[in-house]
Amino acid sequence: MALSLVQEITIYVLPVLFAITLHEVAHGWVASKFGDQTARLAGRLTLNPFKHVDLVGTVIVPIMMLVFTGFMFGWAKPVPVDARNLRNPRRDMAFVAAAGPIANIVMAILWAGMAKLCLIFLSDNAWIGVPLVLMGKAGVMINVVLAVLNCLPIPPLDGGRVLVSLLPPRMAWTVARIEPYSFWILVLLMVTNLLSYILFPPIIILIQLISNVFGLP
Repeated sequence: MALSLVQEITIYVLPVLFAITLHEVAHGWVASKFGDQTARLAGRLTLNPFKHVDLVGTVIVPIMMLVFTGFMFGWAKPVPVDARNLRNPRRDMAFVAAAGPIANIVMAILWAGMAKLCLIFLSDNAWIGVPLVLMGKAGVMINVVLAVLNCLPIPPLDGGRVLVSLLPPRMAWTVARIEPYSFWILVLLMVTNLLSYILFPPIIILIQLISNVFGLP
């Protein structure tokens, strides 16, 4: 079924907003549990997406990607975390960083559950059931992609933060120095198509696994 641009935006906008908002809230919430209240004091432990919106990452890039690639993806303003306030900075930062991708996987499962319920209870009401099923499937895809991408071991992505927390201090310092060049590393990976080879296998496996568990087409 071919969808218009407006229909695609309508289907994708809520999954994208929830994916990037709860990803960031998860970081701040876990940080608060380990002693850093920076995000809470900044008013960032809220589900209000307007507190997390980044003009480029939340508005411009998602719309451009949808227009040119048929897929909507974006990011929010990172929540502030001050590692100095954590009780055990090196250990706790690993948990803070991992919270984002974990939140996305949980959301992917919830979106799949919503899609399955719509298939069961709204199959006779296609006018509302079909869009909600498509929205649920979009939620699975967006959250899995966001989780897998953030697990790349490149600072400041979450996988890079976890790696820095786990490595011995000298090696951690060396890896952390990559951060100023991370954007260009990602650009190079995209241009050479290596990023697709790295990301697609785990993305496809996770999407298929979640879809199979919930019996989604």
